[in-house]
Amino acid sequence: MTGTRQVRPDASSRTTLDKAADENFPVAPFFLPRAWRDDLMAVYGYARLVDDIGDGDLAPGGADARHLGVTPEWADDRLAMLDAFESDLLRVFDGAPRHPLLRALQPTVHRRDLGPEPFLGLIAANRQDQLVRRYETYDDLLAYCELSANPVGRLVLGITGTATPERVRRSDAVCTALQIVEHLQDVAEDLGRDRIYLPAEDMKRFHVTEDDLARPTANASVRALIAFEADRARALLRDGTPLVGSVRGRLRLLLTGFTAGGLAALDAIAAAGFDVLPGPPKPTKPSLMRQAGTVLLRARREG
Repeated sequence: MTGTRQVRPDASSRTTLDKAADENFPVAPFFLPRAWRDDLMAVYGYARLVDDIGDGDLAPGGADARHLGVTPEWADDRLAMLDAFESDLLRVFDGAPRHPLLRALQPTVHRRDLGPEPFLGLIAANRQDQLVRRYETYDDLLAYCELSANPVGRLVLGITGTATPERVRRSDAVCTALQIVEHLQDVAEDLGRDRIYLPAEDMKRFHVTEDDLARPTANASVRALIAFEADRARALLRDGTPLVGSVRGRLRLLLTGFTAGGLAALDAIAAAGFDVLPGPPKPTKPSLMRQAGTVLLRARREG
């Protein structure tokens, strides 16, 4: 088993970790035990870096490619970078990873006895992003969320030692909902990357075209579509809320924050009249606090 010597992040890794402040909800809030916070930030750094590779948002200078042993002529090839990252990930479980964020992840993996599956799922989701730009059905989108979002919740349960089949199911509902909320917030940004996560069958049902999504503001059809998808996400969050009531103490507060963060983001989308095209509607602190109270009350009742 590899030692737990602390790994100092380099400049590119710090840039990745700094993005935690822009999330809808705190990644590792202050009230958690220090060991949990450290492990959650290690997992966040991993997940953020995978997404940055898939989105082409790596820090300038090519440090990440050098860490992964990717030559400069292949550094802009996202699939090549993901392949190299996967190889380095496997060294986390049996060897010595090269990338600083993966070296920082290694003590967490060993301390919490985490398996490779959720980490590999996040890489598979980003590979899919390079190859699949549109989703025909809602079920297709859910299958994508199984790779892109659900592994994160499973890792949280693994870090906190609370995973059970029922909790995993509830966690998957929450994580899928949070992924859909993020897609709704980022419709314009995703379209700029030639990606649409609104199911094509739903766009057809609401008479929404890709040209409609490219406009500065949403027309009535786009707003109706966004409202429909927001209702789906809200229903998933409701289905996942009993997860909060199934745990105690600080973990209950953390899971409340995740769930309330999604609900507050949906409140922001509704407050914008479901017009997400000018930019991502952001949740407010009063909305987040109100939703946190509601989630806790429901969790006590249903947990």
